[in-house]
Order: sequence, then C-alpha cells, then structure tokens
Amino acid sequence: MRAVRQNGKHVHVVELPPPSGPGVRVRVRSAGICGSDLHALASEMLSGNTLGHEIAGVTDDGTPVAIEPIAPCGACEPCLRGDYNLCIRSVAMLYGMGLDGGMADELLVEARAIVPLPAGVAIADASLVEPLAVVVYALRRAALRANQRVVVIGGGTIGLCAVAAARATGAEVALVARHDAQRAAGERLGARAASGEYDLVVEAAGSESALARAVELAKPGGTVSIPGIYWGPVAMPGFAMGLKEVSLCPSFLYARHGGGRDADAAAALLAATPELPRAIITHRFPLDAAPEAFATAASRSAGAIKVVLEP
Repeated sequence: MRAVRQNGKHVHVVELPPPSGPGVRVRVRSAGICGSDLHALASEMLSGNTLGHEIAGVTDDGTPVAIEPIAPCGACEPCLRGDYNLCIRSVAMLYGMGLDGGMADELLVEARAIVPLPAGVAIADASLVEPLAVVVYALRRAALRANQRVVVIGGGTIGLCAVAAARATGAEVALVARHDAQRAAGERLGARAASGEYDLVVEAAGSESALARAVELAKPGGTVSIPGIYWGPVAMPGFAMGLKEVSLCPSFLYARHGGGRDADAAAALLAATPELPRAIITHRFPLDAAPEAFATAASRSAGAIKVVLEP
C-alpha cells in the first residue's frame, strides 16, 4: 500500500506492506493536513511513522467512520477518570505521530477509536471530525455559555471550527484573522469583526503575539481558551493578565464527559453544520501528490485553509 512519510523536512510517498495484526481495518478516504503536521515536519520529529491524524474512511464492511486518533493505555489515573487525553503514554499514543497514521491507503486502529458518522456527513469531509473534537473539548473545558460574547484569534482550521462550534451554542462570535480567505470563511460561518471586550477568547493562532492580543480582548474576569500547542517558549502578558484577572485555559486533544465522547459530539456538529466543510476545505489532492499538498498547506497567504489528501 501507499503511505506518506517524512524525508528530512519534506514528505514522500512510499510503498509499505498492508498493516497486519489486531484492530479494525479502515480504508482511508480522506486525511487532513494539520498545522501540527507542518510544525512537526519542520522539526523532523515524525521520522519512522506514517503521518496523518485527521482521518476518515470505511471499515471492511463498508461502514463510513471517522477516527479518534489516540490509543491511550486505559489503566493510568487520567484514563480511569475519563481524561484519556492526559494518558501517561502522551504523544506515543497518537496515530500519525507515535503510531502509524492515516495518510495511507489503509490503517489498523483500536476499536475504541472508531467514530460512527451521522447521516448526511460525506466521507470526503469527515476528516474534519478530529479538529472539531479539539474545539468541542476546548469550549467545554472553558465552560462556554450561550449568552457569552466570544472572539476567536486565528483563522486556520481550529479557529474556524471554533467559530462554528461557538455559533452552534447561540453565542455571539467574532473573528480576528490575518488572511482574506480566512476572514471570508469566518463570515460564511457567521463571525463578525471584533469590537470591544469578550467573555471568552479562543487563542487559535498559537503565537506569543496572539496570546497578548487574546488577553487584550478579554474582559475583566474573562477566559482565554488555548486549544493549540505552543511549539516553543512564549512570554506571558503578565501585567494585563494580572490586572484583569484573566484565566488561561489550555486544552489538549479531546476526552469523554457525562454525555459521551467529544469526538461523537464533533461528528454530530459536523452533520449539523454543512457549511463548515464548504467554507474551510480549500484544496483536495490525491495521495500521490502529498508533497504538493503539504507545500500548499504551508501557503496560507495563497488562500489555503484546510488541505485534504484523498487516497
């Protein structure tokens, strides 16, 4: 089978034996390129495994599914309380990083990773379930309420998914984005231009300047949700944060709560928001064109938002 792997700071398509052993076989139909893939590629930390953690496909019996791309141990303290995103296995449990991912013709996953797709969700769009799950968890952790004012900083996939998820609760949502294509996508999803201060700020750009801007836009006593990962040290806007008593609320991946998994809630949200894939999936490439797809994904100024590989 074909698979996308790292070659220095670039990717290439290689031929590998089909995966074997226990698990559910998923024949991949869509795999998104995430900003974290680009960062990890630049740092050459993905050598040895197939890339891709935003995955959708069909099982051997033809069932369309998305993947919750983690394989937690299930036995450590965080796992036992439902916070399996904090499993002691850490990044070693992530498909596409510590484990072979979905930028391939097929992969094997644990049965627990299967996310059934609701009616109306196209398999070609269902790789968005994973980034949506990131946002669903982040907003749950930040205790978003429908009567709050929300602003999102960053118009990439996570930022635009945050716009859609917050709008779905009935909240008023604004967007701060660098590029015209991102702002246009935000408008399609119901985002306004930023004005004034906000109860909840979602910092989805992942930069020091964005964090400073987030604290600036937060009202006194407000919350800054941080669903992404900073790939290096960042200076804290300590003076403004302290004067306003702004709470920082980082989140990592997704987990389970009383109503079920964040991944299942994300699949339902995708079904309820048909405009989302139309607004943010800007490019689709066959698997063999993975190098071109990664180059396109890195070119935000050229209009790329979400780039999807379709084996």
